[in-house]
Amino acid sequence: MNFLAHAYLSFDREGILIGNFVADFIKGKELNRYHDEIFTGILLHREIDAFTDSHPLVRAGQSYLRPRFRHYSTVITDIFFDYFLGKNWEKFSNIPLEDFVNQTYNTLESHSDLLPESFKEMFYWMKSQNWLYHYREIEGIQKALTGLTRRTTFDSKMNEAPEVLLEKEAEFELIFFAFFKELETFARAKLIQLQQIHGSH
Repeated sequence: MNFLAHAYLSFDREGILIGNFVADFIKGKELNRYHDEIFTGILLHREIDAFTDSHPLVRAGQSYLRPRFRHYSTVITDIFFDYFLGKNWEKFSNIPLEDFVNQTYNTLESHSDLLPESFKEMFYWMKSQNWLYHYREIEGIQKALTGLTRRTTFDSKMNEAPEVLLEKEAEFELIFFAFFKELETFARAKLIQLQQIHGSH
């Protein structure tokens, strides 16, 4: 999943949120420098990604993308799901999206001493361009995918993916709602399980 979904699936827990955001920037023994809740958030992030990558509904959505974008279809569906989450935010939260996004940025900034340098570099752009809020717009995900295209070694053509979203938006939205309900249930249960296992880490 992409950043807005990981923020939402942190369930209003600051440490879980931090772990969820930095997980992809933590390698090997670096994990051991984090305390209980952030450690659990990193593990939760990885569980969420594994659940997402193996889910048949997600793979069904990727079937629209794979012929054109191949293995980049995984990245694209993650961003598409943030689009649908942002677009339909009021169905998931009583907190306005703009307020939730600002709270997320403030939480991350207030724990900047715990953030890896590589994450801080990306976070500067995330906040200054307000990625989390603008994922709800086609223009927002167009910018995100164009940026990713510039950073890939090969010609990923991810910048062309919004064309497919516009063509198949109804199909992708049905997949999103069916999948995300399952994902939220999974993530809540997995968080409880990880806290029981690693609570004294």
